Amino acid sequence: MGALAVIIGRAGSKGVPGKNMRPVAGRPCAAWTIEAALAEPGISRVLVSSDDPTLLALAASLGAEPVERPAALAGDAASVDDAVRHAVRSADGRGHSPVVILYANVPVRPAGLAGRALATLAAAGCDSVQSFAPVGKHHPWWTCVVGESDGRVRAFDGGALFHGVYRRQALPAAHVPDGGVIAVSRPALELRIPGAPEGPHRFLGVDRRGVLTGEGQVIDIDSEIDLLVADAVLRTRAAPPGRAVGGVPR
Repeated sequence: MGALAVIIGRAGSKGVPGKNMRPVAGRPCAAWTIEAALAEPGISRVLVSSDDPTLLALAASLGAEPVERPAALAGDAASVDDAVRHAVRSADGRGHSPVVILYANVPVRPAGLAGRALATLAAAGCDSVQSFAPVGKHHPWWTCVVGESDGRVRAFDGGALFHGVYRRQALPAAHVPDGGVIAVSRPALELRIPGAPEGPHRFLGVDRRGVLTGEGQVIDIDSEIDLLVADAVLRTRAAPPGRAVGGVPR
């Protein structure tokens, strides 16, 4: 049996209203994630969990299995893992295959990213695998606090300002979760890993691994600008070599 994929997408979004169904490169945003999951060889079933009837209808039309999410799991305070557990239990109870968690509002991710996460999960025998991107110029060593009253600048961590580094190339490697994929074992998802720290990320277990993506390879829609960037990226990918995109020769 392959992995079970759960794509999650709430109807409500304050930053970008209706973002899961907003058009991106001529298609609903969520369609890109649904089709990527359906095309992944390591995934045998694709569920789409939402309280949005239009998203559930889209899922069914593309060949995924819609799972209606109850209102209690669709508010601002609802957790990712609660929604995923509800979808998994609705579909197959307490199975044993790993679960791939994907966000409906991430239309751009590298091909095969879910497969890489699943391969790492299997090879390492770990609890979870998450995709991470380099932080780039938004490095923690360059994070500062600017005083609201006097404008004074100090290092966020209380150390030397900028850690004495002024060239990006001299910064040590640092990565942030990019929203591209999360693969988890069933025991981790079901909170059965002894010693897993309490809190919203308990479902990731104790042994947490990562797969790396390149800067900008995953685009998570959190603002109107993100929609524009994702649209441009996907249209560029689809355009034949040499064809102009948006009026700009390639």
